Amino acid sequence: MKRGNFLVGALSGITVVANADHIFARALAATPLPGLPGGENRCLVLVNLQGGNDGLNCIVPHGNADYYRVRPSLAIPQSQVLAIDAQLGFNPNMTSFKAMYDKGMVAVVQGIGYPNPDHSHFRSTEIWQTAAPDRYEHTGWIGRYLDDAGLPQDNLFNGVSLAPILPEVMVGTKIDVPAIASEAAYGLAVDRNATTRQAFASLVHDERLPFSSPYLPHVMEIEDRSQRGSEELPRLIAGYTTNASYPATALGRSLALAAQIVGSNIGTKVIYVQHGSFDTHVNQVAVQNRLLGEFSDAMKAFYDDLAAHGNDRRVLTMTFSEFGRRIEENGSRGTDHGEASPLFLIGGGTKGGTYGTAPDLSSTSMGNIRFTTDFRSVYATVLERWLGRPSQHVLNGTFDQIALL
Repeated sequence: MKRGNFLVGALSGITVVANADHIFARALAATPLPGLPGGENRCLVLVNLQGGNDGLNCIVPHGNADYYRVRPSLAIPQSQVLAIDAQLGFNPNMTSFKAMYDKGMVAVVQGIGYPNPDHSHFRSTEIWQTAAPDRYEHTGWIGRYLDDAGLPQDNLFNGVSLAPILPEVMVGTKIDVPAIASEAAYGLAVDRNATTRQAFASLVHDERLPFSSPYLPHVMEIEDRSQRGSEELPRLIAGYTTNASYPATALGRSLALAAQIVGSNIGTKVIYVQHGSFDTHVNQVAVQNRLLGEFSDAMKAFYDDLAAHGNDRRVLTMTFSEFGRRIEENGSRGTDHGEASPLFLIGGGTKGGTYGTAPDLSSTSMGNIRFTTDFRSVYATVLERWLGRPSQHVLNGTFDQIALL
């Protein structure tokens, strides 16, 4: 892409990436794949526990002596663990979440990972978000779902990312997903100046430009959709009354907005939020305990709010993190990048309980927990049993499902 083309795009605050095949392409509308029962009026909320959440101090193997041997300063004392049974329990800061588990609202799936794991934040995050551990993809698995679900393309909110930057998991080729850091901050700041907005629009159609670009009209389309979305969202959710006490944290605010979006029935199928960082190389206990406590309290408030509006069974929440952490603690009272870890599925009629194989601390993968359940099995379960869509096309393969929905 020529420098001039980039500068014109940047006038409206849009970073134009020189990969036309994937960023700007608009494929011809394909016939939607046949649906499966149960996808109507449901929403999936993805919670990204960024940085690599340590599974052993989250779902604690308090009945395993090896856990206490290899973590002399990090291990959660057995007396403090919120026990599920004689072997496993929740981190002591997850009291609200444990109460949800006791009500049958939480499924814990253990040993989640993928073949030939990568310990790089960037690559492992990409793998989880594209569902492609064996190749490079330019779309996310949710982006591909949104593209194939036959959703109305004029709906600005088929999917919503409650984050400053659109994550790769939400990137598709047909459906545009807005990135909304907060309701107040949503919109292109430069577009609040009508003169600048009109000037940019005129550039798209100005025949005197010293270059030609087939992409400018599409850039303008994105800019226009962003602006219209920022004007419409406050109006669409204005009638919603929050019926829960959310914690004053970034995650609490994101989930409060997510509940408004769900309760306003604007056709949103997937909402993405993020929480972290869980990259606890140093001083892990204080950092992770705080983050897990924030997650626990925000999730309880979210489902209290949903339940007050009769929406708790309409919303399934799934957590993910790019990897777990090593079994042994390091010399800085933290843990380094590992492999397998648990994830949670919450609400939405989930069959609560524990699933998968508990970590085997005596049979490791170079000091890491071996994965026993492919993360794409969870994705396939969510796609087919919750969103009502075939999973093979989205995941580029067939994966065993888990009977937790």
